Amino acid sequence: MREIEVDRGGRVLRARDAGNPGGPGVVYFHGTPGSRLDLSFDEQVVADSGVRLVSFDRPGYGGSTPAPFGLASIAADAHAVAGALGLARFATLGVSGGGPGALAAATVPGSRVSRVGVVSGAAPLQHVPGALDSLDDNDRVALALLASDPAGAAAVFAAGFEPLADLARDPDGPGVASALAGLLSSRDGELLADRRRAAAFEESTREALRQGTSGSGWDNVSWIGEWDIDLSAVRCPVLLWYGSDDKLAPPEYGQYLAQHLPQAQLVVRDGEGHMGLFEHLGEILGELTRPGPGVP
Repeated sequence: MREIEVDRGGRVLRARDAGNPGGPGVVYFHGTPGSRLDLSFDEQVVADSGVRLVSFDRPGYGGSTPAPFGLASIAADAHAVAGALGLARFATLGVSGGGPGALAAATVPGSRVSRVGVVSGAAPLQHVPGALDSLDDNDRVALALLASDPAGAAAVFAAGFEPLADLARDPDGPGVASALAGLLSSRDGELLADRRRAAAFEESTREALRQGTSGSGWDNVSWIGEWDIDLSAVRCPVLLWYGSDDKLAPPEYGQYLAQHLPQAQLVVRDGEGHMGLFEHLGEILGELTRPGPGVP
């Protein structure tokens, strides 16, 4: 494993390069909030899969310079990271708020993205019936600003993450997972009862928020607002995994994406929630990199 900084002209992106250096590449997009450390909970699985896994912090997260962003700019950042690491062709994998970024990378011309994987990923909330009803009062204020003042909306969205940032900064507190207790399924609770997984989740979230909450604010602008990418431009195969009991990214999100992507396969796992990547990482990496259409 190594970490590098990729120059983006006045700002940097912090990236993590793990797994088999000669294996098929997968570029990972972390959650909201999240960081390049998201999948550090089991890098042995990554090594066993034979995959080269590249993760990077979006602007304002972890070690990356804060900056405004949308899905199209995140796609450009991902290709810049891949280029800096010599990945001519790669799959993408996004979880939760990182799902839209994984899709966005596949809209960049040039056919460098072989497959896309989305786990419990956000959909265009403006177009999924009832999706905006789940927003809290703070996010509704931000929503009203989106069209006229994206920076103002980002600031309001970011303020909503401050209680989580306070938990992340308190080494003696109940931990960031406590803030999600009412939103997680029973299966998610079982997965986070594992100390190794829980510790990795806490570490990644602390790293995500160590500069503050601006990254989370712009994340919400990028996918709660109108998406600045065209899903019909994703021409490679897309694999979608959702949990039937997920309250944060319900199966309806996956159904919307499956209906609006040219080549999509949706799997809804019965009884699972938002944390399915914890127990299915090896399988997912295998599906994204197995030989077949779109993969050399």
